[in-house]
Amino acid sequence: MSNRGTYHQAKTFKGLRALSDTVDNAGLDPLIYELIKIRASQINGCSLCLNMHIEDALKIGERQQRINLLSVWRDTPLFSERERAALALTEAVTLISENHVPDDVFNEARRLFSEDEIADLTLAIITINAWNRMNITFGIEVQEPAAV
Repeated sequence: MSNRGTYHQAKTFKGLRALSDTVDNAGLDPLIYELIKIRASQINGCSLCLNMHIEDALKIGERQQRINLLSVWRDTPLFSERERAALALTEAVTLISENHVPDDVFNEARRLFSEDEIADLTLAIITINAWNRMNITFGIEVQEPAAV
């Protein structure tokens, strides 16, 4: 995909940035927050966001093994109950046109998170999906690092 320009100069970009700032300051568990961003970016195929959030997760102490296995999180015991609920919600919201958000997914999130946390998780998922869609639409991809 070729770069189709940028959206960073658009007035509406400020709204997406403000939304991100709101979610960043919501108090979500930082590792769960990065797992949400990585998983949604995997599903959507956003190389820029995937690369950025893997780097961010590693910087805050996430293990490479868990990142490697994130796309198959259901098949490994490496993720906690809360992480699994957040990842299931991430997949349901990201793929909302397929099955909406199934009751069992929402009820499991409700069992493990407060109502405020579920709202924050949902807004985090919506926000990373917006970033993914903007970057993909404008053809903004991860780039090779500049030669030293």
